[in-house]
Amino acid sequence: MTPMHSALSIVDGPARGPVVALSEGLSFWGGVDPATGRIIDAHHPQCGANLAGAVVLMPTSRGSCSGSGVVLELTLAGRAPAALVFAEAEDVATLGALVAGEMFGHALPVLRLSPDAHAALARETFATIDRDAIRAGACFLPIARLPVTAFELGPADRAMLDGAEGEATAQAMRILVAMARQQGAERLVDVTCAHIDGCIYAGPANLVFAEAMAAKGARVRVPTTMNAISVDAENWRKQSVAPVFGEPAARLADAYVGMGCRPTFTCAPYLLDDAPGCGDIIGWSESNAVIFANSVLGARTAKHPDFLDLCIALTGRAPLAGPYLDAGRRAALVVDVDLPERIGSEAWPLLGYLAGRLAPERVPLLRGLADLAPRHDDLKALCAAFGTTSAAPMLHVEGVTPEAEGCAMPGADLATISRADLAAAWRRLNEGAAEIDLVAIGSPHASLNECQMLADALAGRARDPRVRGMITAGRQVLAAAKADGTRSRLSASGIEMIPDLCWCSISRPVFPRQARTVLTTSGKYAHYGPGLSGCAVRLGTLADCADALATGFAPPRLPDWLV
Repeated sequence: MTPMHSALSIVDGPARGPVVALSEGLSFWGGVDPATGRIIDAHHPQCGANLAGAVVLMPTSRGSCSGSGVVLELTLAGRAPAALVFAEAEDVATLGALVAGEMFGHALPVLRLSPDAHAALARETFATIDRDAIRAGACFLPIARLPVTAFELGPADRAMLDGAEGEATAQAMRILVAMARQQGAERLVDVTCAHIDGCIYAGPANLVFAEAMAAKGARVRVPTTMNAISVDAENWRKQSVAPVFGEPAARLADAYVGMGCRPTFTCAPYLLDDAPGCGDIIGWSESNAVIFANSVLGARTAKHPDFLDLCIALTGRAPLAGPYLDAGRRAALVVDVDLPERIGSEAWPLLGYLAGRLAPERVPLLRGLADLAPRHDDLKALCAAFGTTSAAPMLHVEGVTPEAEGCAMPGADLATISRADLAAAWRRLNEGAAEIDLVAIGSPHASLNECQMLADALAGRARDPRVRGMITAGRQVLAAAKADGTRSRLSASGIEMIPDLCWCSISRPVFPRQARTVLTTSGKYAHYGPGLSGCAVRLGTLADCADALATGFAPPRLPDWLV
């Protein structure tokens, strides 16, 4: 065996197993079944592959911040990969492995290789990893450790690390410092608020983590909102949710509330009245929320993995790296978009989906969209769909988002999204039967305007009894919809509005048992939905959704502006 480029150990540990090389990044949340370790992302090239016990190679992860919870769940249940090997920097799965080792004593090694070494290992069939090297057939990769660099801890940081504010805060600081070092940060930065994504019940591991931190006396020190949870907190028993799921899911939410988090239960915290503003330094988790906060609001946050979000909330500190720094917000790819003068709102999730595929690990600048004057709901759909196909924490839209001017790096690569690309992506996400069983609105949580638009599109038509219509929205939006009459208009048409849950956390029987084909306006849910629900999930226009609700049918078709 001939030595090649060294591998860099991010999380130490021995491993051996078959090599499973993934050709593109994967979101563990919505992409991997935590019960089996199999890939369930219907749009991933290696869908169906089993990662349990394998040395898993991928460029980096992508998608949901909740992937760290799935990695911890897999690890504690004995179904995790033997090792994770990346070619790029990666935070989400890495944090899951860090927590597994730091808090629960389960080793899941994480390594980072140069592209050449990564490609060489991907050609092998079986690998063994020890402290010194990766050995796989003709491939021998010496392992190096993260360099010991100067890391600045202020007096308050040291006090927290030494336990002056309790064991939970000390635990949080240990995890933060370990994460900061692998990110290359030299110090931590104060945040003004946090948003918790780890309150979604991906499995027992999420609850074990939260209750362990609560038992250590954890208490947040900055204003902290909470993501959508996995049950309707007040009504799950009436909805016939099985106690074996409902009780731990409710306990998980209660644990975070008990630590001082606000029970906002929304995946769209930027819709709240106290959303952060331009230049605010925040510590948010949840991929669509992070991308919207950075891109549209001009706030600054990394795409923090689940569990790190609580560590940030407990300490008020975050690693000063990535999009907290000016350099981490520059665009490395410029994408020119060819669109007709008139488009429908469904163009925005398509654009986000395609932009993420063009920029799976880097920040893009989209050009050619300013004259369309996108609304916040359009940008919300753009950011959410971008987050399903990219690991990047933000994007820029020339003439629209606050930091777009001059954001492109010198020599940035160029790419194009054509009308043909948009049509091909639409066909990919619009496949399925014409007969619709369920219309799903609100991934991310619906805004008041989106609720009003659906009510207007229905124009008083009653729902066909063969199809269900459901909107997930935050409590603040639901209160506003009740106050202005929108909720009663939707109810008169037979449309349900559900708090606390989001489509990416909903489960049966709240998700209708009889549903086989689902229509949605969300690019995010069109991507994740098939794997999460087992249904065909089609991306449709708002008019398609209204017609499906009234008739039970929405034949697959291109939007008028793409014909």
